[in-house]
Amino acid sequence: MLDADDMAAILDAVRAGFALAADAEVTVECNPESVTRDKLAAYRAAGVNRISLGVQSLDDSILPVLGRLHDAGGARAAFEAVRGAGFDNVSVDLMYGLPNQSAATWTRSVEGVLGWQPEHLSAYGLTLDAGSVWAATGVEGLPPEGAVVQQYWALARTAAERGLEHYEISNYARPGFRSRHNQIYWRAAEYLACGPGGCGFVGDVRYGNVKPVARYCATLEDGALPIDTSERLTPRQQLGERLILGLRLADGIPRTWLDARMAGDAALTRRVAAWREAGILAERGDHVVLTEAGFLVSDGLFVELV
Repeated sequence: MLDADDMAAILDAVRAGFALAADAEVTVECNPESVTRDKLAAYRAAGVNRISLGVQSLDDSILPVLGRLHDAGGARAAFEAVRGAGFDNVSVDLMYGLPNQSAATWTRSVEGVLGWQPEHLSAYGLTLDAGSVWAATGVEGLPPEGAVVQQYWALARTAAERGLEHYEISNYARPGFRSRHNQIYWRAAEYLACGPGGCGFVGDVRYGNVKPVARYCATLEDGALPIDTSERLTPRQQLGERLILGLRLADGIPRTWLDARMAGDAALTRRVAAWREAGILAERGDHVVLTEAGFLVSDGLFVELV
């Protein structure tokens, strides 16, 4: 939604304040209805080199339920505009487990988007977060768990057939096009938060910025950092987070990390042995990884590792 001139001003400020690598990944998230070829070309000229397009579905009966303002045709036109503006690193977002989403409609969305040949695909299962409208009021037509599982496997198979690597639980990429910023999060590396409500992680401190825009701006104008919440992670918390974040990646984690977590915990040691037996956890050299089946049930595993 940001004007190209404002985008250019922000990126100029980043370059002035930080030592920016020449090939730094600079991603802008866009909804299909908010982009034009001219605007995207101006983003490109400002230094943006990657676009993430929030398509979510190519089913015109589902998109209005999600509150989306585009249709399938608009999504395709937006992708073509991105290509026309010169971007050769494009990601598309999809969602599964949506209300009234059948196996057939999901497959059409997946095959349709992959037919565009994006470099990256993010696909998320619908979750009803506490505080969301659907969590509070309920929503009709949600597919049963078995159907959601089938949608997950259909995506994994189709993406693999099209040459995409399933490198993270919710992310697929062509060789050389893994999302760099996503990998920073999953590897528990440091990142700064800029903007209202942004979250950052530096050293052993995780923090969140003030959310209301007016208060965020006023705090900055007073010469203070607009940090609203923060916590210092204990060594145990850091180990637990490295485990659950690292296991989100297909690369997995060093076996020594898992051994350190299991030390003195007989119950966890037995559970990990059971995961290996069930084929959801595997050894790859000196690393431990989740299998495709493990990705599917990862939330349940992660609770045990924290």
